[in-house]
Amino acid sequence: MRFSKQQIVSGMKGAGIVPLFTHDNADDAQQVLEAAYRGGIRIFEFTNRRENSFEVFSHLLTVAKKYPDLMLGIGTIMDGATTKKFLDAGADFIISPILKLEMAQVCKTYDALWIPGCATLTEIVTAKDHGAEIIKLFPGSVLGPGFVSSIMPVVPGLQLMITGGVEPHEKNLTQWFKAGAACVGMGSQLFTKEILAQKNWSLLQQTVTECLAIANRVRK
Repeated sequence: MRFSKQQIVSGMKGAGIVPLFTHDNADDAQQVLEAAYRGGIRIFEFTNRRENSFEVFSHLLTVAKKYPDLMLGIGTIMDGATTKKFLDAGADFIISPILKLEMAQVCKTYDALWIPGCATLTEIVTAKDHGAEIIKLFPGSVLGPGFVSSIMPVVPGLQLMITGGVEPHEKNLTQWFKAGAACVGMGSQLFTKEILAQKNWSLLQQTVTECLAIANRVRK
């Protein structure tokens, strides 16, 4: 692995925001990745939601070699076999919208960071008991900041990444971080349809920079 689990977790917490993105065009995906990097992103999740996601991700891994401090992981992974496939390809971390313990075992074998998706306290504790150092709370828009603030005192050392419905605005981000989120995952709210349709990579870079600045400000 290019990065240790602790390096990735520290990077996620330090930035506060983990962008998540998918696309079936490798060139456009590269433009998005590089615009996000120029905007200040050092941890990036590409999501496995297209038929050719593996091919596009493999291309991005090649691109990432130009940026030694860029941590590139794969999301929307649903089983152990797919986990192994992407880790073999070079993914720096694995993110899933579900809790499936066979994925934990594969990641343990590779000493790779496993971030499972959980929506109940039982799932969260189970994930933590099986080695999850940071846990994806999904869907955040349904569970809400109140859920986070309620469970944080119950599970010592809990580190949550909130995904689903997170908005790049001060009010929304303040609610999540005040509740106790370690970081948030942000997709379509960051990579808007308009930006992608217009291929306005300079605007994307600016948007990313502004969003990181908001996250930094609201956590002080």
